[in-house]
Amino acid sequence: MQSRTPSSTGRPGRPRSATADEAILEATREALVELGWSKLTLGDVATRAGVAKTTLYRRWAGKNELVVDAVAVLFDELELPDRGSLAADIEGVVLQFAALLDRPETKTALMAVVAESTRDAPLRERIRTSIVDRQKRLVLEGRARAERRGELPVAADPCVAAATADLIFDVAAGAVVHRTLVSAEPVDSEWVRRFTALLLGGLAAASG
Repeated sequence: MQSRTPSSTGRPGRPRSATADEAILEATREALVELGWSKLTLGDVATRAGVAKTTLYRRWAGKNELVVDAVAVLFDELELPDRGSLAADIEGVVLQFAALLDRPETKTALMAVVAESTRDAPLRERIRTSIVDRQKRLVLEGRARAERRGELPVAADPCVAAATADLIFDVAAGAVVHRTLVSAEPVDSEWVRRFTALLLGGLAAASG
């Protein structure tokens, strides 16, 4: 899988180093798990990553941007498996998503940025563009694959199709995040099977 460059555009200067970026983002996640949001500093991250503070400040203007990018690259690991049917594909990606949310670095970082974003509108926007919008690709890929298989009719109206994709993403992501991070209940194969059946029932109604 190809690595993705963090969403931060950085500041003018020397070309960015992918190795340095990866070290910084990994150090950010480690620091969050160990220290929590309030105690995390860019200086500590730079020390952990083995880079100069100036290297970090050239890439990220502050802690908010850095933490969102550290979370975003984890979500970019998600892939839609081709398991032969739409239902099986959905079950596969939901299980991946739940496993990702169960990782300490993902759980800590995501909860921290979501809490902080309640009083920071630019941070909310960065979460939307760097995490939410990028992961909607999974819904679009699933829909296109299901259309090729003949499992779903080809969408006649692109605007309606886009709105439906947004709704599916909201329902799926919201259900898994709530069950994993809020209710602290397991996302096991049986729950995923039942959830997928419910989701597909709604999708069939929307497509009809």
